[in-house]
Amino acid sequence: MEYSKTYVAKDEHIDVQQIMDGLYYPFYMEYCRHDYIREVLGFDFETEANNGVYMVLSNYSISFLRSLKKGDEFTVTCTLYTDKAGLPKLHFKQSIIFNNKVMTKAVFTGTCVPATGGRPYLPASVLEKIKDAPVLED
Repeated sequence: MEYSKTYVAKDEHIDVQQIMDGLYYPFYMEYCRHDYIREVLGFDFETEANNGVYMVLSNYSISFLRSLKKGDEFTVTCTLYTDKAGLPKLHFKQSIIFNNKVMTKAVFTGTCVPATGGRPYLPASVLEKIKDAPVLED
């Protein structure tokens, strides 16, 4: 299932070249991904952290294809994949799209860890929600 949200490039995110600074693309992807995790997976970061469960990123790769400019209204997409090796990882393929063109694409990988330390895992409530998700192929 592809999830998406629409945003506008903020003035303060524009650099001296009049394009959006590369630092901010992952932030917009994070906003969308966190909304997906909360709304679709039912995982609330604050509640879970208070219960001793941290959801953290373990890796990401990003490709910048085109630049956004001040005031551009764009869509961020997020699609969840499970791990090919069956590891307790969530893979999120994300894109930033403007005027039907992919501007930036990325894959973010995360997992959960106990607040007290320990091995990565996915809570049963998350496992239940992702059981029908596609597997990320290389």
